[in-house]
Amino acid sequence: MSVQTVSETHLDAPIVDDEALDTDGALREKIERACSRIAPLWPLKSFVAVNPFMGFCDEPFALTCARLRRVARTDMLMPRGFYRQALAEGRITDRDLAEALSTAPSAWKVPEGVEALKEIVEKKSDDAAPRAPVATLAEILDELAAGDRQASRTAFMVDEISKWCAAYFDEGQANWQLPSRNGNLYKAWRASVRYDLNPEMMGIRDFRKNIASLPEDPVEAIALVIAELGVPNRAVEDYLFRALFDIRGWAAYARYLAWDKALYGEEDNTLLELLAVRVVWGYAIYLERTDKPFRDAWAMAMAEAAESPRDERLGDDAGLTVDLIMQDAYEIAFQRALRMDFEAKAAAHGSATEAGRKPLQAAFCIDVRSEVYRRALEIAVPGADTIGFAGFFGFPIEYVQIGQSKGAAHCPVLLKPAFVVCEEVSGATEEEETEILGLRLMRRRAAKAWKAFKVSAVSSFTYVETAGLLFAAKIFGDSARLTRPVPHPNLDGLDKAVVERLRPRLEPRVVGGRQTGFDAEQRVDMAEAVLRAMSLTDNFARIVLLAGHGSTTVNNPHATSLDCGACGGHTGEANARVAAAILNDPDVRDALRERGISIPDDTWFIGALHNTTTDDVTLFDDDKAPESHHEGIAVLKTRLAMASSIARRERAAMLGVQDAQNVDAAVLGLSRDWSQVRPEWGLAGNAAFIVAPRGRTHGIDLGGRAFLHSYDWHKDDDFKTLELIMTAPMVVASWINLQYYGSTVNNEAFGSGNKVIHNVVGTLGVLEGNAGDLKTGLPWQSVHDGSRFVHEPRRLNVFIEAPIEAMNAVIAKHDGVRLLTDNRWLHLFALDDKGRVSHRYAGELTWERLE
Repeated sequence: MSVQTVSETHLDAPIVDDEALDTDGALREKIERACSRIAPLWPLKSFVAVNPFMGFCDEPFALTCARLRRVARTDMLMPRGFYRQALAEGRITDRDLAEALSTAPSAWKVPEGVEALKEIVEKKSDDAAPRAPVATLAEILDELAAGDRQASRTAFMVDEISKWCAAYFDEGQANWQLPSRNGNLYKAWRASVRYDLNPEMMGIRDFRKNIASLPEDPVEAIALVIAELGVPNRAVEDYLFRALFDIRGWAAYARYLAWDKALYGEEDNTLLELLAVRVVWGYAIYLERTDKPFRDAWAMAMAEAAESPRDERLGDDAGLTVDLIMQDAYEIAFQRALRMDFEAKAAAHGSATEAGRKPLQAAFCIDVRSEVYRRALEIAVPGADTIGFAGFFGFPIEYVQIGQSKGAAHCPVLLKPAFVVCEEVSGATEEEETEILGLRLMRRRAAKAWKAFKVSAVSSFTYVETAGLLFAAKIFGDSARLTRPVPHPNLDGLDKAVVERLRPRLEPRVVGGRQTGFDAEQRVDMAEAVLRAMSLTDNFARIVLLAGHGSTTVNNPHATSLDCGACGGHTGEANARVAAAILNDPDVRDALRERGISIPDDTWFIGALHNTTTDDVTLFDDDKAPESHHEGIAVLKTRLAMASSIARRERAAMLGVQDAQNVDAAVLGLSRDWSQVRPEWGLAGNAAFIVAPRGRTHGIDLGGRAFLHSYDWHKDDDFKTLELIMTAPMVVASWINLQYYGSTVNNEAFGSGNKVIHNVVGTLGVLEGNAGDLKTGLPWQSVHDGSRFVHEPRRLNVFIEAPIEAMNAVIAKHDGVRLLTDNRWLHLFALDDKGRVSHRYAGELTWERLE
């Protein structure tokens, strides 16, 4: 069937392309592909960084820029003015432009020479995205409304879907639960729509009747709508993706539910059902709009979609090509500066290490904030050996706190917890543990009832009138940063006196039976794995510190985003303590000696927690150390305090702390300030992931921009550790990097907007204001200080010291790694045996030698 023009076609007749009408199986494939483009969004209680472009990693970075610009009218590069300013300030040089031009794909239509490129950049560009190859009802309606949000049905539709999703997914915030929330999403929505008069009151005639007439099966409903709207077969997938993109926040949460179920081998269709809700909602608006301007515009849009190209042709968008080259040049400038640092370090014989036993070995998470503290500790303890490793220390555990009935996964979200570890009171009787559990549950129930009383429709007024003045002291303490507005999450429900009495005795139960803890063989296996992964198999110091990390903030819905991503958005305390307890086990050490790892009898491992907001370091279970180590531990605490002060002073400048005489108090105050929008900068600035011995970077000020993973390939006979690093920490670092990238280049689409007006919804996420879609990504205040970008949008630059053949073997074996490297979602470089950057990965297992 050929495409007909609008004048030849009845306005109500569907327009189709030359292809045969879609089959049910083919439609399901298109639905699955559209849904797979959505990246998951973890809830606030375990908010972790996620690559917002995860669903597009099977295609090149440049192609995704073109696809999102054409299909979703969304940019994922900075505005042209950003690159123009970088040129003017000398942050991009002619040399960088020349290299970017020389490495551009041959298919691109690029300017002929640096001067021609600069001339184009200096001109004012049209930043408007081209018309999408397939329009949605939303786009047509918005065009007809001329940007008037009040006249736009799209904004109303998104608000209504978001409001309903908030009720359906709610996890305890709402006082009254949605009656039908226990059923499948699409079925529950259809049930609630029967009583929802809002759409019809807003002028959408027969909304409830039209919804009731559609199929009950979500796939059948989508198929019917696609046919009735006349969406061309070649445009169906793009149409469905754009429909999800309108509600990408709630779609991302639904994608998370499917991700979580998949870890346990289960299926979840929530995202498909949410897609059906969105498509059916749009169809209801279509049926209501019978006016000729709308139907003419829709018919024309479908006719254009039937003739649209199947791929994203960069040559058709010259402005985008120029911006891609400028982004490459911007990243090349950073790479060049870092390569010079490596070169200078290698020239100074940077790999040389002092002979003899180290005064201290301290392992920190690879987190970029640890890079600052590690430099400070190396100043405070000359000769100390600091180690970088994923902050869960190789122990994928579910940790159950004292008084809790359910635990939380303390491991990367790529993994499923393999062990359950319960917190217990050391030496407590069964009666004491029962008392603690009962007390915590009782206090939580009382707190929930008290909150319900405070916020209920009637009692809230009486409460404020009678009890308001009683909170004067509390309000003063919170405002003066002397107290916390809310209890620390780890201590929620515990009486302060009980906490003070039991805190020194709280510890993880490492040894356990079938249900909890580790058996003897598991403890040895895990100990060997973590030591080999850290390249820590000999030359042990007397004291080895294992420091996880966490943050301390208040009035911050995204607080867990500042905790350890490798621990699933929780602090690394539990993992560090578990690792130390196992490595101090004499039976484990005896077994390790038989496996070629001999830990001296006088070596003691200490678990610790680095607070990245205040830069304090807390030691755990140090009272269990042998008496011979007490003096050394006392000295260590003094040195840690010194390192903390050094690190605070470096961060203070970035935080805008002006009082140089009271930096420590000022930084501590930020962690308690309920009005503070930037208590710390988190991982802002991250740009590099370096996998090499510490000697390659020791003494280089990386400015808190690099993930540092310790690795000595000479100790990795079968390159299993290299494989682990490239398939887990490198991928997670890329997720973090691209989340910050997306939140910077287009915060409206991939971030969460202004945190000052955030409202928590369902305890799951935030809205910006009181309506709209669930927000994803990071707040604007996490990447911008009000006058300039603190995070500079660059793709991750990975530097690995290992044989190229070994890296190629990992890339060839793992599709996920190959897609990231071949499609330029990150840049991969090789370090030679002197620590110089010798090669750059060029794709398809080929490398380019760098001079």
